[in-house]
Amino acid sequence: MSFRRDLGLFDATMIVAGSMIGSGVFIVSADIARSVGSPALLLLVWVVTGALTLIAALSYGELAGLLPHAGGQYVYLRESFGRMSGFLYGWTLFTVIQTGTIAAVAMAFAKYTSVLLPGVGEANVLIDLGFMIGSKPATINAAQILAIASIIGLTALNARGVRLGKLIQNTFTTTKIVSVVALALVGLVVGWGSGAFHVNFDDLWTSQLPPLSPENPLFGAPLLAIIAVAMVGSVFSSDAWNNITFAAAEVKQPERVIPRALLGGVVLVTVLYLLTNVAYMSVMTVGGDVAGATTIERGIAYATNDRVGAAAADVMFGPIGATIMAVLIMISTFGCNNGIILSGARAYYAMAKDKLFFRKAGELNEGGVPARSLWMQAIWASALCLSGKYGDLLDYVVFAVLIFYVLTIMGIFRLRKTRPNEPRPIKAFGYPFLPALYIIAALFICVCLLIYKPNYSWPGLIIVATGVPVYFVWNARTRV
Repeated sequence: MSFRRDLGLFDATMIVAGSMIGSGVFIVSADIARSVGSPALLLLVWVVTGALTLIAALSYGELAGLLPHAGGQYVYLRESFGRMSGFLYGWTLFTVIQTGTIAAVAMAFAKYTSVLLPGVGEANVLIDLGFMIGSKPATINAAQILAIASIIGLTALNARGVRLGKLIQNTFTTTKIVSVVALALVGLVVGWGSGAFHVNFDDLWTSQLPPLSPENPLFGAPLLAIIAVAMVGSVFSSDAWNNITFAAAEVKQPERVIPRALLGGVVLVTVLYLLTNVAYMSVMTVGGDVAGATTIERGIAYATNDRVGAAAADVMFGPIGATIMAVLIMISTFGCNNGIILSGARAYYAMAKDKLFFRKAGELNEGGVPARSLWMQAIWASALCLSGKYGDLLDYVVFAVLIFYVLTIMGIFRLRKTRPNEPRPIKAFGYPFLPALYIIAALFICVCLLIYKPNYSWPGLIIVATGVPVYFVWNARTRV
């Protein structure tokens, strides 16, 4: 049994774009706005994030052409720096990055479904487990059950074959792209010439928020450091673009299709994110007073529970805005999870083939997909849904994700020296300058996180480090 090359350029592009667009763009702009204060800097954070993501995607294009195998980034790291580097990435991918994202996106799907069906909300406690976690009773609520059901359902569908998986992906991603464009255009039409529009766009660079207080970790930080730390949310929202590389063995002419899909998907999503934030700024000010303020006066930075998209929809559509936004996020998160679930299992398959993961994960079923790998991923992601810790874990691994991106792009330099004569159908754009620029910029962001948000960075390193003893145990078993 072997993989089936059923993914064309459109399918691959939809996996890139669909895996990137979840619920983040509807939420994280609030935290970014509180960090930077001005309309221009809010947009600049998204522009810089998009530019860096695009440089990384164009750089990965060379690796995809050189190593068009199932496992993608895991394979790139293994071939560049050895088995341990590949394993540590795969370990973090399985324990937190991929499964934690699946859990978080599934819970977002459930939470917004509860806007339409209150009975499936977090307030509906189904089981009291009879013990305490910290100061809170351990319970299982309806939202967690719905989230797990969505993970199991999508896993079951993808276990039937990549053709069904790509049909789901193409349908939901196309729908949410059209929906996001429509939402953004409505925002521009409704907000054009409004008070919020003039406040934001007549004076783009002036901060609308009070100066940072000494209690704020960014107090006194240089502007570049503030922008770097503010990028945590936008980087998370723009992540998962690399997921198509995991499924390289199922892509037609992967050495050419994957680089083009990475380029097209990242450009598309970056434009959508910028358009969405311009729409927010057309109907809501960036800052504003909290006490007694209207939605517009309250602003992006103070949106209730950081739900900027919902607050903007309330201005655009009135009382039905919450329902419209809930439906949009349900479509967005469901399609996002399908792409992440489909892709991630291929990385564990590659690890199993190297005898660095459970042997059964390296087997394909009748549909030509690693069904056991899919179900292992689903079980752990479901456990994270029940733990309630997926959000904290994802905060921790933004730092680790950037480190792995840096290492992977450094691999381009290494492989050019160790494998100079191997064919590279597509070479990294702007080599060596743009890949080097990405490495420098990403490391700068990591240093700023270490200094100003250590709670985001050190736990991520610890999670990666826990994979070191596991690697030695697993590697020793393969040599027996």
